[in-house]
Amino acid sequence: MHEVKDTARALVRIGYDGRVHKTFRGHQAKERFENEVLVLKHLEKQGCDFVPRLLEVEPENLKFITTNCGMRVEHLSDERIKDIFGELERYGVRHDDAFMRNITYRTSDGRFCIIDFEFATLLDGSNHPPEQTG
Repeated sequence: MHEVKDTARALVRIGYDGRVHKTFRGHQAKERFENEVLVLKHLEKQGCDFVPRLLEVEPENLKFITTNCGMRVEHLSDERIKDIFGELERYGVRHDDAFMRNITYRTSDGRFCIIDFEFATLLDGSNHPPEQTG
């Protein structure tokens, strides 16, 4: 596996098959894991096709495996970033960490995608994301 991110909050690796393995750790790991799983399930149900799809969920390990949404983006205008995250709200989700670091580019269809939903909010108010702290 190829390590993509190793921080106090999460370990993210991409398997040789291209699937993304994310393990939560650190402050409020369980809550952040549960929130991201909830939001990704909601987005799949809504038919949102520019976010990862859950393939496996391991609550006992605070880990899940998703489809791969492409490569990280290096350059985007502030306006384009705002547009991409704004499109997500049509599916009932506000990202709450709307920065370029959470946008990828999927070359198979030329689509910008959004990742990392651990702090996202369902606009119908049915979830309460964990508090964001340093």
